[in-house]
Formats: sequence, structure tokens, C-alpha cells
Amino acid sequence: MDDRVVTSGGSGSGRPARQINVVLRTSEPYALTGSSPPQLESELPPAARPLTPGDPFLDIQRELDPMVGLENVKLLVYEIYALLQISRMRSDAGLSGGSHVYHMIFTGNPGTGKTTIARIVAKLFQKMGVLSKGHMIEVERADLVGEYIGHTAQKTRDLVRKALGGVLFVDEAYSLARGGEKDFGKEAIDTLVKAMEDYRNQFVLILAGYPLEIEQFLLTNPGLPSRFPIQIEFPDYSVDQLIQIAELMAKDRDYALMPQSLFKLRQHLMLEKTMSMFAFSNARYVRNVIEKAFRHQAVRLMNQYPSGSPGKQELMAVRPEDLKWEK
Repeated sequence: MDDRVVTSGGSGSGRPARQINVVLRTSEPYALTGSSPPQLESELPPAARPLTPGDPFLDIQRELDPMVGLENVKLLVYEIYALLQISRMRSDAGLSGGSHVYHMIFTGNPGTGKTTIARIVAKLFQKMGVLSKGHMIEVERADLVGEYIGHTAQKTRDLVRKALGGVLFVDEAYSLARGGEKDFGKEAIDTLVKAMEDYRNQFVLILAGYPLEIEQFLLTNPGLPSRFPIQIEFPDYSVDQLIQIAELMAKDRDYALMPQSLFKLRQHLMLEKTMSMFAFSNARYVRNVIEKAFRHQAVRLMNQYPSGSPGKQELMAVRPEDLKWEK
């Protein structure tokens, strides 16, 4: 079993002292190391109280519930909602609501749901009144880094202004620090850090990328780590979860994966995950395989029924021969 501990806490003057400890695990068997396996299920808080009609979390929950896995990421989203609700109640009671910082770091391999969760978080902040718009601006290095001195700062400031009232999501953020001291990426980092102060509480910055690269990236600027009180690691999906995702993707398009197709896909995913330990793109890979299977099924049916129309069941069925991948 792959145990990952995610901590979130603030440091420095005026920052929240709250700390979030989240254990993210895959469904792989736990390897005994002399201590008892962690009892995650028993450690989770009791079920959240029922949501009343009109509760701002209802729409968020509808988007989270169908997502495969990510149970502890979903829990953290609910924790943020609960913190906002209680802060509002404290203010109504004449207590200090506290000054909370919501900038975040999402770490994980491609296709693990980071972008989707970022959009949901943006919507939650809008519904709770933290952000005025709740939109998300998604950028990468090329959008932030310019070609000459001063160009990068201007490009970065322009994107921050577009993100005001919402979330600025920087994918593969570690790439900003890859060019060394003379690279303009450092200028983008410095501009983002300044914007977090200049536009305090007016936007939320989310940095995303591979765990190791993000860790190295945070070392490039001493002020970075303490500015991100919420850090979440998104685990890879297990093979069972990837199969579930494939079936949902097919069902959403009125297709059905035959049992033999599921067996073939499972065998392939087990091999692919083993061979591509650091490059496997999880749900994104599954989506590409399924989309390709739809195209192969269409060609197969056109050849099998040159002068007629297949029945409904045949139009839905994705057979083993429709699943093809590069060898």
C-alpha cells in the first residue's frame, strides 16, 4: 500500500495556525513493516451533517460524488467548506473569524484529477463569498515567461489581473525554475510572490506538478513554502479504479465494454503501470484508449454491415478487437 501523508499549515505572522493532515492511499495491499496498518476508515470524522436545500455545498457535492477515488481530497474540500461556514458563524457571534490563506499546491502525476479539483475549489470559493467570480485561469510556463527583460513581469501581472476574483492555476509550475538564475522564469516566480501580497485575498494561486519537481521548485524562493498553507498530493489510480473510470466513460457515451474487453484492458493497464512508473497518465491514458476504441469500433461496424445498420446492442458493444494500443 502506498501511504502518503499530506500536511497543510501556515507559518509566519498573521498566518493561520490550522494544520490539515490527510492520508492519501491507493487500494494496493498494505505491506506489513512491524506496525499495524493504518485504520484510515476508522480515523475519518463522522459523516457530515445532511445538507439542507440551498446549501452552497450541494452543487459541489454533486460534482465530487461521481469522481472515482480521491476520497481524502474530497474530504479536504469539505474541510475547507466547513472552515468557511464556521468562520461565518463565528463572525455572526462576534468572534474573530480569522484571516485564512487559501493558496494551494497540488502534486501528482498527470491524469489524477488536479485540474478538475481546482475548478471545483474555485466554484466553492465563489459560492462561499471568498472569491467574487470563481473562474479559473489555467496557465503554464509559456503563458508567463517572456522573451526579454521586463516582458515576463508584464505577462505575469496581466494574467494575475485576469484571475482576480478567481483562481490562477499554474500547471507544471516547477518549469519556471528550470532555466537557472539567468532564465526569465525566476522573474515570473518573483512577480507571482509579489502579486500574492499586492492582491491579498483577491485571488487564489494553485501550483500543480510532479511531487519531486514541486519540492525542488519551492526551494528556489525562500518565501514560497509558507505562502501555500494547503498542500495536497494526488495519488495514482489503482487498476481497479482505472477500470471503473473506463466503464463510466463508456457509459456516459452510451457504450458498453464487454467482459472480454474489460479483461483485456485490465491486463494492459497492469503492464502499462509497471512499465511507465513515472510517466503513466492515469485517467488521461484511459480516456485516450477508450476514445480510440470508439473509432476502431466504428470502422469494424462499417465493415461488418456494409449495406445495413447494426442493432442497438451491437452499436453499444466495445469488443476486445476494438481495443488497440501501440506495441
